Amino acid sequence: MVDHTVKAFDADIGQLRGMISQMGGLAEDAIAQAMQALARPDPALAARVRADDKAIDAIEAEVERLAVRIIALRAPMAVDLREVVAALKIAAVVERIGDYAKNIAKRVPMIDADGGSHRIEPLSLLPSMARMASDMVRAALDAFAARDPEAAIRVVESDAALDDFYDSIFRTLVTYMVENPRTISQVAHLLFVAKNLERVGDHATNVAEMVYFAATGTQMADRDRDGATHEDIF
Repeated sequence: MVDHTVKAFDADIGQLRGMISQMGGLAEDAIAQAMQALARPDPALAARVRADDKAIDAIEAEVERLAVRIIALRAPMAVDLREVVAALKIAAVVERIGDYAKNIAKRVPMIDADGGSHRIEPLSLLPSMARMASDMVRAALDAFAARDPEAAIRVVESDAALDDFYDSIFRTLVTYMVENPRTISQVAHLLFVAKNLERVGDHATNVAEMVYFAATGTQMADRDRDGATHEDIF
């Protein structure tokens, strides 16, 4: 995108990108810290994750105010308008990703009260899934910052691997629950955690699709959604 005659417009767009990048970093940190709290377990760290979610919410509100101001004062068109609208939508998605991290953190004290998660062997799989989901979020936001539609496509394509990982973890946790009935309560919470991480990946692909549209003006081809899911269980 070329520089605009009104330099204030470029400054506003840069500020939008910066705030969304900041939101993304906070969301990634929240996911990582929530998983650390789950693995230890550490209810105090989980409480900090829940409290820190307010910072993500506050930045989203700033993005919304700035985006509305840009549209009202600058009357952007074409690619400029698409980028502002994409920023507004992406901020809402990243805020939701932060909510998923908060939801994971909320389960830590419940699992700990039920006897702790450290004895549940399949738990060791969840941090790897969390890293995959966080990597997708980071890649999607990097694609937005670079206005890179090809990078956005790669993010969408990587979602299949995360879905496969989720299906594998789901089966493993259910099998473990059946074989170890005393862990049913804890494993049920872990199933919700796995689903939260799967949804983080879905939201990362949503961001990537917005990036693609903002950069090209066309919708990305529909993603392959074949295969069974467990959405109705949650």
